[in-house]
Amino acid sequence: MNIQDYKGVFVFAQQVDNVLSGIALELVGKGKDLAKDLGTEVTAVLVGSDVKGLADELAEYGADKVIVVDDPELKEYRTEPYAHALASVINEFKPEIFLVGATAIGRDLGPRVSARIHTGLTADCTQLDIGDFPINPIPGKEQLHNQLLMTRPAFGGNTIATIACPDFRPQMATVRPGVMQKAPREAGKKAVVVEFNPGFTPNDKYVEILKVVKAVSDVADIMDAKILVSGGRGVGSPENFKILEDLAEVLGGTVSCSRAVVDAGWKPKDLQVGQTGKTVRPNVYFAIGISGAIQHVAGMEEADIIIAINKDETAPIFDVADYGIVGDLNKIVPALTERLKAELAAK
Repeated sequence: MNIQDYKGVFVFAQQVDNVLSGIALELVGKGKDLAKDLGTEVTAVLVGSDVKGLADELAEYGADKVIVVDDPELKEYRTEPYAHALASVINEFKPEIFLVGATAIGRDLGPRVSARIHTGLTADCTQLDIGDFPINPIPGKEQLHNQLLMTRPAFGGNTIATIACPDFRPQMATVRPGVMQKAPREAGKKAVVVEFNPGFTPNDKYVEILKVVKAVSDVADIMDAKILVSGGRGVGSPENFKILEDLAEVLGGTVSCSRAVVDAGWKPKDLQVGQTGKTVRPNVYFAIGISGAIQHVAGMEEADIIIAINKDETAPIFDVADYGIVGDLNKIVPALTERLKAELAAK
């Protein structure tokens, strides 16, 4: 492998039912930052059937080029044709970096593609940078420049590992949704569109989709919320979440929770914040009855303002909170709700 032949930052622009997923736009934004550091451009890889119309949206969010792989075999996500599509794009265009969202689709697709093209894959990244590797010079070992430094939680979130792939290309990573930010949209911006089809011949690895059943849920997506009122085991019971719901209603926010609450069966997993849940970035995050384990903090530490309420003054959540209240949440939260109601009524 001649590493010098590999240029550019590519991202998998995931779409479902011809609608771009949020992670696709987040990766384009991050890819643009990485491409700027490398003096190159960011390319979105759009895979599906009749999806060319989505290229303009990718361009408006920062893509310099869009490679469209369009084929009827790609209408619904299936591992084999999608893996063939991405591996073929990588072999043809030779990107230096290739990013995939750590969604259900991306976690299935990324490892299969990396295995086919014989490169490494760092999964579930929360930070990406361009820098030197080894990060700290080691006597007698060459320090390589302009490497993709991929950071992710390790050992159950108890430590943070920064990983590089210096000997193979592309440097591949899956990235957690919600941890990167979309670039500001530039209406009317255009990208170079390249149509590429490696050909698809169904074989015994192609599964046949007999029926698609879509789940209907009235649970709000906590990743889109500007205000989150999040509860932990300290709330005490599923019935006691009513006081958090009352506070969220007054603020126009959404209720979320910690893993302990989901494990106890009090709330659905869709509402879980944390390393094994969702990464959120609201304007205001209330952490109520949440101790602040590193696995939870990893999912909410980028909130603009964090307000913690906990009776344990030594709880780790206070280390990341902007404002902290030590006391009984059963007294504090209802009092806060009533005060907010009075303040809003007075306006």
